[in-house]
Amino acid sequence: MNDKNHPSNWKYTSPETEGFHEIITPDETACKVIWIFRLNLSKGQKHSLYKENLELNGAVIHGKIELNQNTEKISLEKFDSFFLPGKTSLEITATTDCVLFIGGSLYEGKGSFFIRKYDLSLPLGEIHQIHGKPPYEREVFMTLAQEDKASRLICGITRGRPGMWTSWPPHQHTKDLEEVYCYFDIPLPNKAFHFASRKAGEFEVIHPVSTGDCILVPEGYHPTCGMPGIASCYFWVMAAHRTESRRYDLAINDPNFE
Repeated sequence: MNDKNHPSNWKYTSPETEGFHEIITPDETACKVIWIFRLNLSKGQKHSLYKENLELNGAVIHGKIELNQNTEKISLEKFDSFFLPGKTSLEITATTDCVLFIGGSLYEGKGSFFIRKYDLSLPLGEIHQIHGKPPYEREVFMTLAQEDKASRLICGITRGRPGMWTSWPPHQHTKDLEEVYCYFDIPLPNKAFHFASRKAGEFEVIHPVSTGDCILVPEGYHPTCGMPGIASCYFWVMAAHRTESRRYDLAINDPNFE
């Protein structure tokens, strides 16, 4: 089926080859306001990141990097992240072989460059959160929180419990937000399973996913589950259709599974 709006066509496997790769863009997919990029660098390589019309939130999913922004040098490790407004340049140097996922959306003049260190010792609050109920609770670390100043993006890192659901009960935010799940720490042959459906009470498509797979959510419900012993882990990128919809509390649960 070639219909880009059908959930069967919402899976995109990102390349492992060196360089900067566009994975999901509004020009080629069912989304309207979200971009996903992957950056693969070998130790010592550099990449200059700049987008005129996009704000970007990047997360290190493997390795270590050094950022050079306005002559300031900043070291980032796995799961550390940065926010880069549009019309702002950033030089990235790989201090080890590294992989980054980078989410983008329309830049409308809001927000300033910042970095966020991944720190699960932070008390529960705006940045470190627990969602869901036992046994399917998930730990969430906001790389770009609703409270952070930005135009369209809200992003974070989610780690589920091995063999358990995340994003349960199924929810949707079709009217207000698009989303992409970028999966990591699920090396082949291990799998998690991303359920995609535009219809309440149904699972239209089930996508097996491993490290490097990205699933677009332009609409509908999107729970996930790891295979036994495997946690569903992903960098998620949400982008609001309107600046006033840049909120985390607009999800509507599927009444069939509450």
